[in-house]
Amino acid sequence: MAKQKSDPNYKIIAENRRARFDYAIEDDIECGIVLTGSEVKSLRENSSNIAESYAAVEESELWLVNSYIAPYTRAMFPHEERRRRKLLVSKKELSRLWNETQRKGMTIVPLVMYFNHKGAVKLKIGIAKGKQNHDKRETEAKRDWNRQKQRLLKERG
Repeated sequence: MAKQKSDPNYKIIAENRRARFDYAIEDDIECGIVLTGSEVKSLRENSSNIAESYAAVEESELWLVNSYIAPYTRAMFPHEERRRRKLLVSKKELSRLWNETQRKGMTIVPLVMYFNHKGAVKLKIGIAKGKQNHDKRETEAKRDWNRQKQRLLKERG
């Protein structure tokens, strides 16, 4: 998902910023998502949220649950805002995801929803393990230290 500055089609739609704070991301996968026409038009207007959503393997299919795409006002056939949306991955990746989620504490978290260079909507999901409070504090302390270190280096140089 390397962003190219000259690419006019690449655009981040929604980002789950809390995911990396609340979860330790072990691996990430890019997958497609099945959408209706009014959902795509709504996403082009940049109105969606994946912060409270998660992905689940059910009946040998991968689903995005509880994601929000705002209604498109000019749609002839409007969509349901929080419907379950099917995610498109290969059978091999699907079986790997199912095996990973059967381990204790593992879950599938959406990280970023974006339009790729071809203009198609893609979702980056991560296989994650929930962090305890002390892990979150440790992450925050490292982030603060790195920020402070950069300030000191900037002052010296």
